[in-house]
Amino acid sequence: MPPTPTPPSRGALPGVLLLAGSCLSALAAVLLAPVLPQLQEQFASSPLPPALILSAPALMIALFAPFAGQIVDRTGRRNLLLVAMVVYAVVGTAVAWLPERLVSGSIAPVLVLRLLVGLAEAAIMTCCTTLIADYYRGDRRNRYLGLQTVFTTIAATIFIVVGGVLGASGWRAPFWAYALSIVIVVPMFFVLDEPAPDETERAAELAAAGRPIPWRTLGLPLVTTVFGGFAFFVLLSQSALVYSGVGITDPQQIGLLTAGASVATAVGSIAFARLARFTAKVLLPAALGVLGAGLVLMWLMAVAGVVPGVVAGAVLGSLGSGLLLPTMLVWAVGRLAFAERGRATGLWTAAFFLGQFVSPLIVQAVQAGAEPVASLPPALGAIGLACGAVGVVLLVAVRRESLSEEHDEDLAIEPAAA
Repeated sequence: MPPTPTPPSRGALPGVLLLAGSCLSALAAVLLAPVLPQLQEQFASSPLPPALILSAPALMIALFAPFAGQIVDRTGRRNLLLVAMVVYAVVGTAVAWLPERLVSGSIAPVLVLRLLVGLAEAAIMTCCTTLIADYYRGDRRNRYLGLQTVFTTIAATIFIVVGGVLGASGWRAPFWAYALSIVIVVPMFFVLDEPAPDETERAAELAAAGRPIPWRTLGLPLVTTVFGGFAFFVLLSQSALVYSGVGITDPQQIGLLTAGASVATAVGSIAFARLARFTAKVLLPAALGVLGAGLVLMWLMAVAGVVPGVVAGAVLGSLGSGLLLPTMLVWAVGRLAFAERGRATGLWTAAFFLGQFVSPLIVQAVQAGAEPVASLPPALGAIGLACGAVGVVLLVAVRRESLSEEHDEDLAIEPAAA
């Protein structure tokens, strides 16, 4: 389909489809969380932590999202998105329909398939976020970028429940849910078009040709995003094991508890739309502080054996996560020109999922030499304290960055000119 000029205003349907496509990243991340205790049992002899099955897609997203960003800037967004959606369905469901002997004896084949899921996800996430930024302007763009996290977290709540219900039939059953991408890609084929910059953006694109990546603008947001992705995934991937440690082992019950906590993530994302007038130097420390407080509360309540307290900690931490994600995304991407947006989105996506991938490895390192379940709550507490410390550092660092800008409003969450 040849490029067509981007109209000044888009209808809601393209945005809804792009938000739906963005939800597939949540599917990859949370669907298997309720069956993590089963995965640990299935691959108990593996030297690698079974939690890598959850986070393996994040490695490929971290490695290839920047290249996806360059591709969409040079060749277009739509066709890459459609192909990636189909590939995602095939490799995502493969663990469910391949012969059991191929995927049950060793963790390696499962990890390979999960890496392929991540490769498709890298393209999907980059294309969806970039198309949202292309299709919409100003306040509407900010609303859709905020809604991206809202949709994703609401979908995550549903996917966690689905994963728990399907997990009752075996650890392979939840993988059938990856067929959802086929349902979404069909209307995408008919509704989405390839955007082209308007005249103002064309001039900016020509001026930006050959310009290096704006590291001065992106550097601090990307480093922050790596840590944010790590902390976010700690809460998401380890909650099931904490519940198991306090006596809750049924996958359906774990799924319901995890889903209930994830509702708070949606609440935090919705709150972002109300709080977007504040600057990153306010919202980032606040979000990290709330997330860290939730992890510390989970630690204390798990040690005390107070199940409602553990759930309360997960809810509090999820609230901070929901505020943190859109804050980091719009802070990084919202101030850039059309010609830079795809690369910047790819880099942000890579940073976020790099943090997710290293998350179980870091948790395992923190727990080194100790019995995994018993040592997990103190590890979460240490990570929660680290969140608070990083929040304090950012309070100072972002303030200094804002003083170095010609106009302090350039650091506002909502771009001055979109």
